[in-house]
Amino acid sequence: MKLSTRGRYGVRALLEMAVSQEAGPVPINKLAERQEISAKYLEQLLIPLKAAGLVNSVRGARGGYVLARRPDQITLYDIVSVLEGPVVVVDCVENPDSCDRVGGCVVHLLWDEMSRRMQQFLTDVSLSDMVARSQRQNCEYKAQRADAVG
Repeated sequence: MKLSTRGRYGVRALLEMAVSQEAGPVPINKLAERQEISAKYLEQLLIPLKAAGLVNSVRGARGGYVLARRPDQITLYDIVSVLEGPVVVVDCVENPDSCDRVGGCVVHLLWDEMSRRMQQFLTDVSLSDMVARSQRQNCEYKAQRADAVG
Protein backbone atom coordinates (compact mmCIF):
# COMPACT_ATOMS: atom_id res chain seq x y z
CA MET A 1 0.00 0.00 0.00
CA LYS A 2 1.26 3.43 -0.89
CA LEU A 3 -0.19 6.43 0.91
CA SER A 4 -1.27 9.29 -1.28
CA THR A 5 -0.72 12.93 -0.41
CA ARG A 6 -4.21 12.86 1.15
CA GLY A 7 -3.09 10.49 3.87
CA ARG A 8 0.38 11.94 4.34
CA TYR A 9 -0.75 15.57 4.47
CA GLY A 10 -3.71 14.72 6.69
CA VAL A 11 -1.43 13.07 9.25
CA ARG A 12 0.95 16.03 9.13
CA ALA A 13 -1.89 18.51 9.61
CA LEU A 14 -3.33 16.69 12.62
CA LEU A 15 0.13 16.29 14.11
CA GLU A 16 0.59 20.06 13.77
CA MET A 17 -2.73 20.59 15.58
CA ALA A 18 -1.65 18.20 18.33
CA VAL A 19 1.68 19.99 18.77
CA SER A 20 -0.06 23.40 18.79
CA GLN A 21 -3.00 22.26 20.91
CA GLU A 22 -2.19 24.46 23.92
CA ALA A 23 -2.25 27.61 21.74
CA GLY A 24 -5.84 27.01 20.61
CA PRO A 25 -7.29 26.84 17.09
CA VAL A 26 -4.80 26.87 14.24
CA PRO A 27 -5.88 29.04 11.29
CA ILE A 28 -5.85 27.08 8.05
CA ASN A 29 -3.38 29.51 6.46
CA LYS A 30 -0.91 29.00 9.33
CA LEU A 31 -1.41 25.25 9.21
CA ALA A 32 -0.82 25.21 5.46
CA GLU A 33 2.23 27.46 5.74
CA ARG A 34 3.85 25.44 8.54
CA GLN A 35 3.32 22.16 6.71
CA GLU A 36 4.03 23.55 3.22
CA ILE A 37 0.66 22.38 1.93
CA SER A 38 -1.70 24.32 -0.29
CA ALA A 39 -4.44 25.89 1.86
CA LYS A 40 -7.09 24.90 -0.70
CA TYR A 41 -5.93 21.28 -0.73
CA LEU A 42 -5.69 21.20 3.05
CA GLU A 43 -9.22 22.52 3.32
CA GLN A 44 -10.40 19.61 1.14
CA LEU A 45 -8.70 17.18 3.53
CA LEU A 46 -10.16 18.74 6.64
CA ILE A 47 -13.76 18.34 5.43
CA PRO A 48 -13.86 14.52 5.77
CA LEU A 49 -11.75 14.67 8.94
CA LYS A 50 -14.31 17.00 10.46
CA ALA A 51 -17.19 14.79 9.29
CA ALA A 52 -15.45 11.82 10.94
CA GLY A 53 -15.23 13.68 14.25
CA LEU A 54 -11.46 14.03 14.29
CA VAL A 55 -11.26 17.83 14.01
CA ASN A 56 -13.51 20.77 14.75
CA SER A 57 -13.55 24.18 13.15
CA VAL A 58 -13.80 27.33 15.22
CA ARG A 59 -15.18 30.47 13.61
CA GLY A 60 -14.20 34.02 14.28
CA ALA A 61 -11.11 36.19 14.41
CA ARG A 62 -9.25 33.63 16.53
CA GLY A 63 -10.73 30.69 14.67
CA GLY A 64 -9.18 27.79 12.93
CA TYR A 65 -9.02 24.04 13.43
CA VAL A 66 -8.57 22.00 16.60
CA LEU A 67 -8.56 18.32 17.38
CA ALA A 68 -12.00 17.04 18.32
CA ARG A 69 -10.49 14.50 20.73
CA ARG A 70 -7.37 14.26 22.81
CA PRO A 71 -4.24 13.32 20.83
CA ASP A 72 -4.01 9.99 22.65
CA GLN A 73 -7.49 9.15 21.35
CA ILE A 74 -6.69 9.69 17.66
CA THR A 75 -4.63 7.04 15.87
CA LEU A 76 -2.92 7.00 12.52
CA TYR A 77 -5.51 4.42 11.49
CA ASP A 78 -8.32 6.89 12.25
CA ILE A 79 -6.76 9.51 9.99
CA VAL A 80 -5.56 7.27 7.18
CA SER A 81 -8.78 5.27 6.90
CA VAL A 82 -10.83 8.47 6.62
CA LEU A 83 -8.61 9.97 3.92
CA GLU A 84 -7.47 6.85 2.05
CA GLY A 85 -10.33 4.42 2.60
CA PRO A 86 -9.89 0.84 3.77
CA VAL A 87 -6.36 -0.11 4.75
CA VAL A 88 -5.98 -3.30 2.73
CA VAL A 89 -3.35 -4.39 0.23
CA VAL A 90 -5.80 -5.95 -2.27
CA ASP A 91 -9.53 -5.63 -2.89
CA CYS A 92 -10.33 -9.27 -2.11
CA VAL A 93 -9.35 -8.74 1.54
CA GLU A 94 -12.06 -6.14 2.03
CA ASN A 95 -14.54 -7.71 -0.38
CA PRO A 96 -14.04 -11.50 -0.65
CA ASP A 97 -16.95 -11.72 -3.13
CA SER A 98 -14.83 -9.82 -5.66
CA CYS A 99 -12.71 -12.92 -6.32
CA ASP A 100 -13.72 -16.49 -7.12
CA ARG A 101 -10.42 -17.86 -5.77
CA VAL A 102 -10.65 -16.51 -2.21
CA GLY A 103 -11.79 -19.76 -0.57
CA GLY A 104 -8.75 -21.82 -1.55
CA CYS A 105 -6.18 -19.13 -2.18
CA VAL A 106 -3.09 -19.18 0.02
CA VAL A 107 -2.03 -15.81 -1.36
CA HIS A 108 -5.33 -14.29 -0.18
CA LEU A 109 -4.52 -15.44 3.36
CA LEU A 110 -1.14 -13.69 3.15
CA TRP A 111 -2.71 -10.46 1.87
CA ASP A 112 -5.29 -10.66 4.66
CA GLU A 113 -2.59 -11.09 7.32
CA MET A 114 -0.51 -8.27 5.83
CA SER A 115 -3.54 -5.96 5.83
CA ARG A 116 -4.34 -6.80 9.45
CA ARG A 117 -0.74 -6.12 10.50
CA MET A 118 -0.76 -2.74 8.75
CA GLN A 119 -4.06 -1.88 10.42
CA GLN A 120 -2.67 -2.91 13.79
CA PHE A 121 0.47 -0.82 13.33
CA LEU A 122 -1.58 2.24 12.39
CA THR A 123 -3.92 1.64 15.34
CA ASP A 124 -0.99 1.33 17.76
CA VAL A 125 0.35 4.82 16.95
CA SER A 126 -1.56 7.78 18.34
CA LEU A 127 -1.03 11.48 17.75
CA SER A 128 0.38 11.64 21.31
CA ASP A 129 3.00 9.08 20.31
CA MET A 130 3.86 11.18 17.26
CA VAL A 131 4.14 14.36 19.33
CA ALA A 132 6.58 12.59 21.67
CA ARG A 133 8.60 11.30 18.71
CA SER A 134 8.65 14.76 17.19
CA GLN A 135 9.92 16.31 20.40
CA ARG A 136 12.66 13.66 20.75
CA GLN A 137 13.70 14.14 17.14
CA ASN A 138 13.86 17.93 17.55
CA CYS A 139 16.03 17.54 20.68
CA GLU A 140 18.38 15.13 18.89
CA TYR A 141 18.60 17.44 15.87
CA LYS A 142 19.43 20.45 18.05
CA ALA A 143 22.10 18.42 19.90
CA GLN A 144 23.66 17.31 16.60
CA ARG A 145 23.74 20.90 15.35
CA ALA A 146 25.31 22.10 18.60
CA ASP A 147 27.98 19.38 18.32
CA ALA A 148 28.68 20.35 14.71
CA VAL A 149 29.07 24.03 15.59
CA GLY A 150 31.05 23.45 18.81
